[in-house]
Amino acid sequence: MMQADEVDAAMVAAVRAFGRFYTRQIGLLEEGLHRSAFSLTEARVLYELAHRDRLTASILGQDLGLDAGYLSRLLKRFEDQGLLSRQTAAGDGRRQVLALTPEGQAAFAPLDAASRAEVGALLARLSAADRAALVGAMARVRHLLGDPSEGPPAEADTVLRDLKPSDLGWITHRQGVLYATEYGFDLTFEALVAEILAGFVRDFDPGRAGAWIAEQGGEILGSVFLAPASETVGKLRLLYVEPSARGQGLGRRLTAACVEGARARGYRQLTLWTNDVLGAARRIYAEAGFRLVEAAPHRSFGQDLVGETWILDL
Repeated sequence: MMQADEVDAAMVAAVRAFGRFYTRQIGLLEEGLHRSAFSLTEARVLYELAHRDRLTASILGQDLGLDAGYLSRLLKRFEDQGLLSRQTAAGDGRRQVLALTPEGQAAFAPLDAASRAEVGALLARLSAADRAALVGAMARVRHLLGDPSEGPPAEADTVLRDLKPSDLGWITHRQGVLYATEYGFDLTFEALVAEILAGFVRDFDPGRAGAWIAEQGGEILGSVFLAPASETVGKLRLLYVEPSARGQGLGRRLTAACVEGARARGYRQLTLWTNDVLGAARRIYAEAGFRLVEAAPHRSFGQDLVGETWILDL
């Protein structure tokens, strides 16, 4: 079996295929970007010069990852074309500050307008929900690949909403992926999640059950479910948080929402079942006031585990 930290060749191929697809979508394969006389690299340099003040060649090269010699030749060409000016930095005669001339601004303007129009046309093909999902997914990609300007999701920007169509399949898929990757669970766990969610919808009574889906920019970041265990006891089920959203208190927020939902529905007690390997979740439950009342070893999901029952008196 492949270890969690190994890179699957199929995943490498998928990322490469996405790169080919996306470069074709936004016209990066054209000889001149947006049918202009500028290459992609030249257009990117013009963009940085148009949007940043007191920029030097060294900072520009570092931020864009460009070879110093190549960048120097490119800037010299812009200067010869009257698009770029250089001024000695105040207080430091060794540094030269770069800026677009009025001619450079005029050359960049149609590039910027064309880019906005092309992306706008691309987004116009999608529904409002799909546009939000696309932008959220792009932000997640940037964060996962280490873009310093795209930090983890802010808790204040994340809403907890009700269940809606397509959530069940997504949550089943994500829990199947995450528990397989992080704990080695097999397909029987994903099947169990699907069964739990199918039963939740089939038997749903808003006076007895509830669901809280954490969403930011159209992207699901986590969820939790409340189901009846008896007339007086509710059950917290399927709490999870996406890796990109962890460390922001979202798991605690979802748990608190479920607890308050149980109180609002008149339950006198809230229970849950988990496994000893889920350390982060267990800490959240303990902090919320749950107490461990039973633990028993079992063989499930292809693993030897210790199942735990926790209870919170409401």
